[in-house]
Amino acid sequence: MNTRQAHYRFLSTFVYVYFFAQAMSISLLALWLRTTLQLSGTETGIVFAANFVAAMCSQPIYGFVSDRIGTRKHILWVVSALCALCGVFFLFVYGPLLRANVVLGAIVGGIYLGVTFIAGSYAIESYVDRIGRRHGFEYSRVRLWGSLGFASAAMFSGRIYNINPSINFFLASTAGVAMLAMLLLWRTRDDGADTAAANSVRLADALGLLRDPKFWRFMVFVLGVTNIYLVFDQQFPSYFTSLFPDPKTGAAMFGYLNSAQIFIEACGLFLSPLLVKRIGAKNGLLLAGSIMLVRIAGSGLAVGPLSISALKMLHSVELPILVVSIFRYIACHFDNRLASTLYMVGVSFGHSLGLAILSPLVGKSYDLMGFPATYLTLAALGLGFLAASAWALQPTPAETGRGAGKNAGPASAPATAPAQTTQPASSAN
Repeated sequence: MNTRQAHYRFLSTFVYVYFFAQAMSISLLALWLRTTLQLSGTETGIVFAANFVAAMCSQPIYGFVSDRIGTRKHILWVVSALCALCGVFFLFVYGPLLRANVVLGAIVGGIYLGVTFIAGSYAIESYVDRIGRRHGFEYSRVRLWGSLGFASAAMFSGRIYNINPSINFFLASTAGVAMLAMLLLWRTRDDGADTAAANSVRLADALGLLRDPKFWRFMVFVLGVTNIYLVFDQQFPSYFTSLFPDPKTGAAMFGYLNSAQIFIEACGLFLSPLLVKRIGAKNGLLLAGSIMLVRIAGSGLAVGPLSISALKMLHSVELPILVVSIFRYIACHFDNRLASTLYMVGVSFGHSLGLAILSPLVGKSYDLMGFPATYLTLAALGLGFLAASAWALQPTPAETGRGAGKNAGPASAPATAPAQTTQPASSAN
């Protein structure tokens, strides 16, 4: 087996196990908070806000450290160790704290969940993209295994939840232990170019992104459109289960539907690079955003389990287009050396900032207006941001008629240093 195949297979397996742990621990988090712990919509919103505040604080650090260490495994070790503690944390720390004091529990839980499963997932994805560019394989072809891991857990997480939610959390811990064992067996080797590129990254370079107009034009889409869809997804399981005769049936059906949706999503991750390469990253972002808004607005108009389930399946179309388009957009318009910093600050930090603000507000809206009216309001707000994004986002080579060249996408070349083009401050990813 050659080095490329070895890295691809390891990362595919590692990502599969990580997303299995993520699904087991947080895919039914809203349901656990509202049914097991009996929190209100407002209190649940506070908990989610705390998660994203903690993630927001850790994401710039994750990004800068990732760019400094290159392909070394330090961040993978940290995330894996935290996953292994999942069962103990949820049952003996998080749950008791939330019952005693919602605010204190939200703060402590936010630190753990934010670092492990929110910022942690972005850090792992950025690492996969870096290794893929170095060894010549597409990020999305690894990420599809993450979707399969999430789907594998979602297939039976609802049923297990109905038996005892504790089992879900300890299965996540088991996955974390498996990740640690895998890292013990995996060997990477930094070449001189990779180390030199990583060591050349300075804090001033990272902070310089904040003075780059292209960065803020990109953030119009991230802060507006993607945050609307993420806050919509937070308490969606609670609304979904409410459409069934009893909560247990709803929880089981949500698990089955989530699993089916994610299996289709994995197929989309295999095919979406071809679509995005053809239409360009900007158009890919706008297409994904349009599908998101149809799903949100449609959920506000849905009248029963069948229609809401059909709309949920749209997520399997929008997500593959979104994630591939984000990495290709970054590849075309920003310095390769700062790819992790930009992804963690621009995308991950941007999500956490927006969700920290929106989560309690939308949670309160659920209590006051109900789910359908809130969904329609979110869709209208998202439409305004989508229109602004059509103006703010910059064209990518496929859209302007030029050959994509080295900027075609994450797997276009195993580059480790920025390759300057005729466009200012643009580099290969």
